Amino acid sequence: MKLLHIDSSILGGFSATRQLSVAIVDRYRQKHPDLEVTSLDLAVEPLPHLDGESLSFLGKELTGDAASNPVLVAGAKALADFKAADVLVLGVPMYNFGIPSQLKAWIDRIAIAGQTFRYGANGIEGLAGGKTVVIAGARGGIYSEGTPQAIFEHQVTYIKAVLGFLGITDIKVIEAEGLATNGGNDRPRILAEAESAIAAL
Repeated sequence: MKLLHIDSSILGGFSATRQLSVAIVDRYRQKHPDLEVTSLDLAVEPLPHLDGESLSFLGKELTGDAASNPVLVAGAKALADFKAADVLVLGVPMYNFGIPSQLKAWIDRIAIAGQTFRYGANGIEGLAGGKTVVIAGARGGIYSEGTPQAIFEHQVTYIKAVLGFLGITDIKVIEAEGLATNGGNDRPRILAEAESAIAAL
């Protein structure tokens, strides 16, 4: 089994999503001793935002000068790692109601017509089905469904929509929200509850 572990938080050791995503990977290691893990830290090694040149090479074999272009090579590797993975563990913090731009740059490298989805006679068809995704989400406020702030939640809902578009339906969410409420005093309890949910995976 191949697992792709992606972190995108810029907070390093202070990151809740990093803490949770590592715990999720450890849980998978316990259950699958032969697990093959590929890690991508988008804060340490960010993919540049998509430009015209990168767009023209998405999903294509890199030859000639393109094969020595580090940006194009990194984009091709991101796609290859995504397609090869059986399980994805995504660390997804909320930044200004959405996801980190680093993570969006990664999505732009893997959501490619003809590779991970296609336009057919019956509309759009996802080509990346059969994968399991576990999202480690965290946010300072409370934006869950049914709350007054839910309209601003474009973090987990966005990631789930993208994955569904690509044909992935087995999506689990481990969420720690409200980390900054009550002066941050509830953070240890919230993270402990999230880790309990991870142990039950």
